[in-house]
Amino acid sequence: MACILIIDDDEMVRRTAKILLDASGFETVTAADGQSGINAIKERPFDAVIVDLFMPGMDGLETTKAIRKLSPQMPIIAASGFMFGGSCPEMPNFREIAEEAGAISTLYKPFKPKDLLQAIQRAIGVAA
Repeated sequence: MACILIIDDDEMVRRTAKILLDASGFETVTAADGQSGINAIKERPFDAVIVDLFMPGMDGLETTKAIRKLSPQMPIIAASGFMFGGSCPEMPNFREIAEEAGAISTLYKPFKPKDLLQAIQRAIGVAA
């Protein structure tokens, strides 16, 4: 059974993703901030990580870079409620920024259950 770490400061996002992934046969661990997520990775292995890009304290980009240092092969999925670029030229392209930091894919919140499951399956496929 694959184990997924969900790092997000929004409790409802963590709960919803956990319920969906648990019901789909995954084991999940949640962390409310970047540092807690880093600590979880130091304690045990994960098959993939979902990281919110915008969190107080250690943001998702810093968290992603720290995960890359600890576990260079860890599949990381970046998630954000901000659009990932293209629709507003004044906004940074968060998808590109996340991928430069080490994310293998991105999810726009609120995500659909099938989008979350597809992202996880792709991430686990990359890890295999």
